[in-house]
Amino acid sequence: MTHRITRRALLGAGAILPVLATPALAFPDQAVRVIVPWNAGGLADVVMRAIAPVMSASLGQPVVIENRAGANGAVGTQAVAQARGDGHTLILANAETHAINPLVYPRLAYDAVADFTPVTIFARGPFVLITRPGLPVEDLNGFLGLARARRGQLTFASWGIGSTSHLAMERLMRSTGVEMLHVPFTGAAPASTAILGGQVDVMFLNAGPAEAIARDGRARILGLGATERLALLPNVPTMAELGTPVEAANWFGLLGPARMPAAAAQRLSAVAGQAVRQPAVQEIFRTQAALPVTMTPEETGRFIAADRERWNVVVRDLNIRLE
Repeated sequence: MTHRITRRALLGAGAILPVLATPALAFPDQAVRVIVPWNAGGLADVVMRAIAPVMSASLGQPVVIENRAGANGAVGTQAVAQARGDGHTLILANAETHAINPLVYPRLAYDAVADFTPVTIFARGPFVLITRPGLPVEDLNGFLGLARARRGQLTFASWGIGSTSHLAMERLMRSTGVEMLHVPFTGAAPASTAILGGQVDVMFLNAGPAEAIARDGRARILGLGATERLALLPNVPTMAELGTPVEAANWFGLLGPARMPAAAAQRLSAVAGQAVRQPAVQEIFRTQAALPVTMTPEETGRFIAADRERWNVVVRDLNIRLE
């Protein structure tokens, strides 16, 4: 019996065979979206925008940044928790989103561990203690003396209840025995504006923005919450040097949704690590007093777990609960 293979049948088979033989597309095969859960212009936004073009060049796909602020970073973070776990949607995470929020929000809409895949930590941002114009103090000891003399009367700003700026000041008060009144704002920009306007007395602020507003003497920087002095502020001593070893800083990293392929996380981690080593990126970091960091996905997961436990000591003692 003779079987005839028609041209139509041959074309049909040929149309199917390439589909069956096509290998899985390499990651990434589309734009990588990074949600920054804070307003544009803040340190988190600046450091992400510094590395995004370099990452894009390495990945061969655009790295698109989307600002989605609200609820101490929880709004944008929840959006990533619900995204597809293919590596094309990431969160610009920090201590608020993945270490502190799980401790202060009993009804948090995401699980900071189960809903995410660690990728990397790529920067740290130390804080400085800065005072308003006209506050009659010259240094940290003078400030602490004034705070003790005016117990409960001085005010401190933060960018929200349960934020790193708030909890860093709580650490300082606990370690020195002073009491001050907390005045929370909706972000670092309005908080620092209140400092400049003399509406509040003191706050822990990111070192880069603090240097800018203190440069002309409008405000005074008393100490740095890092282990070493910064190149941007070489004459500002650390809190430890001043006899009050309070660490005050934030970190910035990338995480993806749960079930994200390990290969994608590893590649993104490597690309971010390459980006922070570029001279142009390091110059932006220097002007913002951000310190480049490189971590693998495994190291990132361990770091965040340790940071959460570190903040838990403060949150538990203060009994902070937010709705």
